[in-house]
Amino acid sequence: MAKRHEDKHDEEFIKEAKKRLKKRRPEYKKKRVIVPTITAIILTLLGIYAAIHSTYFQSTDDAFVEGRLVSVAPRVSAPVINLLVDDNQEVKAGQLLLELDPKDFEVALAQAEAKLAEAKAGLNISEKQVDESASRVNKSFEDISSASSSLDFAEKDFARYQELYKDGIVSKQDFEKSKTALEVAQANYNASQESSKAYMHALDSGKAKTQADEALIKRLEAEVERAKLDLEYTKIYAPQGGKISARSVEKGNYVKVGQPLMSIVPNQVWVVANFKEIQITNMKEGQPVSIKIDTFSSKRFKGHVESIQRATGAKSSLFPPENAVGSYVKIVQRVPVKIVFDEDISSYNIVPGMSVVPKVKIK
Repeated sequence: MAKRHEDKHDEEFIKEAKKRLKKRRPEYKKKRVIVPTITAIILTLLGIYAAIHSTYFQSTDDAFVEGRLVSVAPRVSAPVINLLVDDNQEVKAGQLLLELDPKDFEVALAQAEAKLAEAKAGLNISEKQVDESASRVNKSFEDISSASSSLDFAEKDFARYQELYKDGIVSKQDFEKSKTALEVAQANYNASQESSKAYMHALDSGKAKTQADEALIKRLEAEVERAKLDLEYTKIYAPQGGKISARSVEKGNYVKVGQPLMSIVPNQVWVVANFKEIQITNMKEGQPVSIKIDTFSSKRFKGHVESIQRATGAKSSLFPPENAVGSYVKIVQRVPVKIVFDEDISSYNIVPGMSVVPKVKIK
């Protein structure tokens, strides 16, 4: 009897379970239809939104804040005796950053100035000698003119006495006297010419030495200017305003010409966004841009497209791709677009390298 009672109880339990299962199946079927339908509607709406958004806006996460990094390097080699700035310090254009030991350059300047003074003294002597030689040359021209006149007179006088001697009018003594006067006049004329040639040669030599001294003075003047510049270069000033970054120099370091000492990051920054080539079809200069910077995620900065690069990023790289090979695979290229801020961002610490998501309104 107990067994029959249990079998009856099991049959009733199974019947009850089947009834409950029949009631739940419609609800389960409803859920299988409703959930996919809602999902499809949501995806459709998202697709429509994305299509509309892409029609009016273009965006990319391949964008970063850019800026000019100005490297500061010495123009002379010397030890650092005074360091006046530290990392992340704000500096102004023309501000003194550090000083190098000037002693060697002061000595070099003094030596160059001494050589220049010596050369100028030599030039003064040469110029005086030239003036004296020029006076002697002028005097020799006068002597030649006088000797020429005397020679002309002696020649005429000798010719006259010669005719008179032939006629027996004058004595032989007078004739010999005129002849001797002619020979003396001829010798004086020849001597004056030789003296003039010697004076002219001395004048030419003096002029040549003067020109050489003038050339030497020009070279020494250049050396003095070079020494002055080297002395000035021992003081290194900020080429423009900004913040000190990557300082690698310390007081006491011996630095060499061209050695990077630190960088200055100017306050002016902009955004370079690398859009896909298919995104810039309707992109133009001047279009407004909403700029989201990851560091300030709750802020949207205003800007505009300033320029679009005339080459893709790959083509502008150090080693551009060579496409004329058999293993070529087409890759969507990216074109750098420069975006500038339209508002004052000085109160925000926006530095080069920050990640940016710009949204350009193309229509």
